[in-house]
Amino acid sequence: MTAENNATAERPSGTYFEDLVVGQSATFSKTVTDADIVLFAGVSGDTNPVHLDAEYAAGTMFKTRIAHGMLSAGFISTVIGTKLPGPGAIYVGQTLKFKAPVRIGDTVTARVEVTGLVAEKKFVTMKTQCLVGGKVVIDGEATVMVPSRS
Repeated sequence: MTAENNATAERPSGTYFEDLVVGQSATFSKTVTDADIVLFAGVSGDTNPVHLDAEYAAGTMFKTRIAHGMLSAGFISTVIGTKLPGPGAIYVGQTLKFKAPVRIGDTVTARVEVTGLVAEKKFVTMKTQCLVGGKVVIDGEATVMVPSRS
């Protein structure tokens, strides 16, 4: 049953605001494939040839096709929505700085870390990063609204 149909439905396991502490962190890793890039282009409508056309990409500063920056940034959302804080967490804001490209075959590790808690609003600020081989490819900060026990 959904929560709309059953007011007493239990919340999927996520972390309540009261259980969060500064310094908590979580990660998610995924190896980016050609299919990921093609599917993301289809879903997002971003058909920039640097992502899809090897011949075009060879003439760019990257020399090869690169993944969409927002594909990798989406892995941050994966961590926030499924691990920390987890189900029930709602994005309020996100800043992103793209530092380096992600290529087909790269394993991206998205990492979030709790950096602040705003009790009045049940907001959590988080340092967000995506790394490839230990190198930061995306750096940012998220603000997330988290369910409370009360």
